[in-house]
Amino acid sequence: MKARWPGVTILIIGVLLVVSSSNINWGKEHWKTVLQADAKGYYAYLPALFIYHDPNFGFFDAIERENYYDLNLFYEYRANHHGDLINKYYLGTALAQLPFFGVAHAYAIATDGPADGYSKPYTVAVNLAAIAWVLIGLLCMASLLRTYSIAPVWIAVTLFAFTFGTNLFYYAVIAPGMSHAYSFGLCSAFLVVGRKLLQKQEQKGILLLGLLLGIIVLIRPVNGIILFALPILADRELHWRTLTSLVKTHLPAIVGAAVLCVSVVSLQLVYYQIATGSPFVYSYGDEGFRWADPHMLDILFSYRKGLFVYTPLLLLSMAGWPFLRRFSKTAAWAWVAFFILLTYVLSSWWNWWYGGSFGARPYVEFLGLFMLLFALALDRLMKSWRSVLLITAMLVVVLCQVQTYQMRYYQIHWENMDKAKYWEVFLRVDKLP
Repeated sequence: MKARWPGVTILIIGVLLVVSSSNINWGKEHWKTVLQADAKGYYAYLPALFIYHDPNFGFFDAIERENYYDLNLFYEYRANHHGDLINKYYLGTALAQLPFFGVAHAYAIATDGPADGYSKPYTVAVNLAAIAWVLIGLLCMASLLRTYSIAPVWIAVTLFAFTFGTNLFYYAVIAPGMSHAYSFGLCSAFLVVGRKLLQKQEQKGILLLGLLLGIIVLIRPVNGIILFALPILADRELHWRTLTSLVKTHLPAIVGAAVLCVSVVSLQLVYYQIATGSPFVYSYGDEGFRWADPHMLDILFSYRKGLFVYTPLLLLSMAGWPFLRRFSKTAAWAWVAFFILLTYVLSSWWNWWYGGSFGARPYVEFLGLFMLLFALALDRLMKSWRSVLLITAMLVVVLCQVQTYQMRYYQIHWENMDKAKYWEVFLRVDKLP
């Protein structure tokens, strides 16, 4: 029975996420708020391709300004490239949502509802798509953690704690149209496939990694950095000579994986070619990375969006690093190096706080790496210290859920938080509606 605890826990999580979504998003007119800001752009590829057959999003005016107009939700996701209107965002999230969109479209047609891509069945489908990808990610993480001989009970606790004690819950339920839930699922799949590849060295694993990496990059190009997390998954110390030997042995499969990856990413280039006549387009205008001006401390510790301020469970997870080091020095130091690299890259974006969001949202896709440390800590700590960690984690889960609720009602502002505002509303449930 104990071996089934992770599976049962994932089932319970799924039910809770669906019930929460139903209560928050599906009643009355709330379904109209599922697609907001960037999420509108991520999703818009689907109606553009399958309903309106319009790569330049000419239907935008009717949908956004007439049929579903809301001053508070209006958002222009199109960019102008030499006179051609294109989607500012990448199409990978739409690809992850595609099966759910297909079901919603069939349902809308069968029930004679508005089959315009934006009626209630479509937004509910987006919500369910985000939940499904979160559950896929949790299944992958359960599989990964089992390879470290972690007890099923601690795997189950880890899955539950990270779903409800981080902003993963927010991006599965409150903002399911954003890319992070999908990226979490795919990056978690990448980690477990990479782990098993390093253990068994099967060529099919290499090809699957290439496919997964392509989709990950197609959703958010910066997430391709997950490739550098592979050394974290090593069972033993990795040396340059060992890596060189592996590459030589599996060179055909590596080339095949690269072809698969490039083929998937090229879907974006195909879209640009159709929409503008040129495959190479930068749709973000003046926005970009400022490599000489990273905000590493801000993205980790500021009251505005600090990773460890709004998701302190990730700081708690660091207790597992010494146990990863006992497992493999290569893996432990690779974890540190990857975290520093990731933080440098993410904090170098011109808008290092990433606009309207709950906490440091670009870290959501990489939660699996923190889950590994947290689960190792639960499994290896002495009983007394484990109890301290568990109690603290429980308190952090409560804190996260309170802050998620505060975020919904703007007591935690989506962009402009500071120290004074943070402590003014800290755990002030008496101010909640």
